[in-house]
Amino acid sequence: MSIPHLFRCPISLDLFTDPVTLSTGQTYDRPSIEKWLADGNLTCPVTMQKLHDTTLVPNHTLRHLIDQWLLTGPDLNSRQKPTNPITDCDLSLSTLKQSLQSPNATRAAKLEALKKVRILSVESDIGQACLIQLGFFPLLLQLLFQTHRIGDLELVQLALDCVLTLSPSTQLDSLNMLKNEIHLTSLVVLLEQGNLKIKTSLCHLLEAIATSPVTQDLCIIIAQLRRVLQVLVSLLHNKSDPPAAEAAARAISAICSLEANRDNAIEEGAVDGLIAYLSLNSSQKSACRALATLELLLGLEAGKKAVMENLNAVRVLVRMVFRVSSDQEGSEHAVGSLLIMCCGSARVRMEAVNAGLLIQLLLLLQSQCSSRAKTEARGLLKLLRSMWPEDPRGS
Repeated sequence: MSIPHLFRCPISLDLFTDPVTLSTGQTYDRPSIEKWLADGNLTCPVTMQKLHDTTLVPNHTLRHLIDQWLLTGPDLNSRQKPTNPITDCDLSLSTLKQSLQSPNATRAAKLEALKKVRILSVESDIGQACLIQLGFFPLLLQLLFQTHRIGDLELVQLALDCVLTLSPSTQLDSLNMLKNEIHLTSLVVLLEQGNLKIKTSLCHLLEAIATSPVTQDLCIIIAQLRRVLQVLVSLLHNKSDPPAAEAAARAISAICSLEANRDNAIEEGAVDGLIAYLSLNSSQKSACRALATLELLLGLEAGKKAVMENLNAVRVLVRMVFRVSSDQEGSEHAVGSLLIMCCGSARVRMEAVNAGLLIQLLLLLQSQCSSRAKTEARGLLKLLRSMWPEDPRGS
C-alpha cells in the first residue's frame, strides 16, 4: 500500500494523523513537530528558517483529503497473496467500520471485522495508521465497554487485542470515556468475570491509563474502586500464569506511581501481593518495577506497617539485594527498602542478618552496582554492625 507523498509527515515519514502548519507554511504531524519544538529546536525542520512564532494551525484541508483517500479504500490487498491473510477483494475500511458500528450487524460479521482490524493493526504500520486516522480506537472502546455483562468472550478478547495494538498516543484521551458510570461498570465486570487472558489484557490497558498524562484523573477514579484493586492483587498471587501476574504487577506499579492512589492500594493488599509476586518472580526487569513500588509504599506509614507485618518480606528483600544486581535500579530499591525497615526495628535487623544480608551486601559492594546502591549498602552495613559478634581478641 503506497501513501501519497503529500500525505506523509516530513519528520516521521508516516501518514499524517493530525496535520498542523507552521508560520513557514510547512505542514507536519502534530506529535512530531511538538516533540521537535519540545527538544528546544526553534527552526522549521524543512526550511531551517528561524521560528519567531511557534503557533500550530490545524490543516483541515489536508486532513479532509486524507480522510477521503482512506474512505475510498486504498489498496489494502496489494501485498503478495500467499502471505496476505486478507483475501476479500471488497474489503474497505469504511465497510469494517460500518460492521462494528451497526446495531444490526450479526455476531459473525463483528467477529470477522475485528479479525481483519487486528490483522491490519499488527501486520502493517500503514494499516494501523489508517485505522487510527479513521477513528477505530474510540469505536473499539465503545464496542468493548457497552454492557454490564461479560457477554461474548471471543468478541471481547478480539476487541481488547485490537485496542491494545492500536493504543495511539495521540488518542489516549479517548479512554476517558471510562469515566462514564456505565462504561466503568463494564470495565469492572470484565476484570472480575473475564478469563485470565482478558484480565491480563485489561491489566495492560490499566497500565496505559496510569502512565498517560491525559488519563491520570481517570486512573485516580479507577484506583478508588476496591473491586479493581482486589482483582489486580489476586493476580499477583497467581502461581499458574506468570504473564498474568507480571501484567498485574506492571498495572499496580503504574497505578501507585500516582501518590493519590497509594493509600487505596495498600488498603487492598498491594504490599502483600507485591511480596508474593517477588517471591515467585524470576524476571529482573519485572522484579525491579515491583521493588520500586514496594519502596514507594514503604514511604507511607500504612505501607511500612504492612511490610513489617509480612512474615516473608525481609527474606524476599534480602534475596533480591544481589539477585537483581545486574539491574542497578533493582538493587537500589531492595537495599533502600531494607534500610527503611531496619532503621526502625531491631527485630528486622536480626531477621535480615539471619537471612544472609551481610553476605549479600558485601557481594553487592564488589559488583558494578550504582553509586546510590553502594551508598545505601554501606549505610545498612553500618546500621547492622551492632549485630556482628565481638572479636574476643579485641582486634
